[in-house]
Amino acid sequence: MSSEIAIKVENLSKRYQIYDQPRDRLKQFVLPRVRRMIGAAPAQYFHDFWALRDVSFEVRRGETVGIIGRNGSGKSTLLQMICGTLNPTHGTLETKGRIAALLELGSGFNPDFTGRENVFLNAAVLGLSHQEVEARFDDIVAFADIGHFLDQPVKTYSSGMVVRLAFAVQAMIDPDIFVVDEALAVGDEKFQRKCFARLEELKSRGTSILFVSHSAASVIELCERSLLLDSGSRIMYAPAAQAVRAYQKLLYAPKADHESLVREFRAADSSAGAVNGAAGAASAAGAAADIVLAAQDAAKNAESTFDPGLVPETTTVYPAQGAEIQSIAFRSEDGRVVNVLQSGQTYYLEMQGVFTRDFAGVFFGSHIRNIQGAEITGQRYPEEGSYVPDARAGTQFKVRFAFNMNLIQGAYFAGGGVWSAEEPACAHRIVDAVMFRITPTERKKSFGYVDLAASEPTLDLSGCAINAATPTM
Repeated sequence: MSSEIAIKVENLSKRYQIYDQPRDRLKQFVLPRVRRMIGAAPAQYFHDFWALRDVSFEVRRGETVGIIGRNGSGKSTLLQMICGTLNPTHGTLETKGRIAALLELGSGFNPDFTGRENVFLNAAVLGLSHQEVEARFDDIVAFADIGHFLDQPVKTYSSGMVVRLAFAVQAMIDPDIFVVDEALAVGDEKFQRKCFARLEELKSRGTSILFVSHSAASVIELCERSLLLDSGSRIMYAPAAQAVRAYQKLLYAPKADHESLVREFRAADSSAGAVNGAAGAASAAGAAADIVLAAQDAAKNAESTFDPGLVPETTTVYPAQGAEIQSIAFRSEDGRVVNVLQSGQTYYLEMQGVFTRDFAGVFFGSHIRNIQGAEITGQRYPEEGSYVPDARAGTQFKVRFAFNMNLIQGAYFAGGGVWSAEEPACAHRIVDAVMFRITPTERKKSFGYVDLAASEPTLDLSGCAINAATPTM
């Protein structure tokens, strides 16, 4: 294996034997042997389940690779085999250097030991001597920041404290390969920011990182490439943005279109020659995936602005107390209902309903949230402190909120409500009534959640930077 390759996976597969009933396991253990002894053909009392099948890719030294896919696609199985906690059914796997992994909350910790004792225990499992752990101990404790709980049994910790200590141990030993499987979702925002900063630091030192997350923004921001899995098979290994785009297309596609999308993405990946993850091939695979997506969008132009698979599962309807919201939808400037929106375009969130009692004054509100539930933006009509007077029972209402959709590529949720100046304060509200997706512009220049760029950046190389990000001295 080349010195520049940290992980090499070839045709890796994992098969499980699934038994319909507990007694079938005993039958499988005994009866085939008996049948062979009497010269009869052995029977099989289980059926095969392939958690992973013929997956191949490479990860270079210092590279961060995202592993993405729906629940049950084989991500955790793949990571466990890379970490050596699970043996493959067939295929080959080569890794180079020390591997640290944050797979499951509290894995590797003894709940009856204190945090201090678990630091030494966990580090010893990773191959560090007592002296090496002592040299790093203060850094580990400072990063975990769990105070006096360090000398309390881990079983008394909250989930956030467990992940703090686990990440601190794994990340502060300077591993050659670092594997993170969604565990950071437990930490608070401040700790997550510190974790991502540490991942960037490890990456700059040459650590290869495998990162599993359902956050598209995190994968695109942190990873150069992403491996897309579906039902245990490799669908695509491409630059992170293209792989995430394909993943979102698969995630929200109607069931009838899912298999055809899988075949097309897999064919694009194969035809680009993206076997074993060569960098140029991965770029070609991403380009091929974009060609597939562009062809689909062109062929389904009428459907390109509305995806029936974008149905929110987090919708919360508040009790109707004097008003009833009957519909909430995004509309384009020509009045069509849409849920696949173009970044930078103007759209209208339209909310319609009826008042079922009289109100002296009301106001209307709307919200847009990200996948994590954080409120990205919202609008109120009329402005703060003002109300629409004399809303009478039986009156129909329709309110439109105009949005310059300067959001970055990804999935978002929108909802709205009616509030009163008197009790009950919330006349009616629907949270996450609409799910929508932002498609990227041709040339991506911003990242995060919102594109706030007002104009093209400027650069002066004559000796002083005329740049808002660079202060003059």
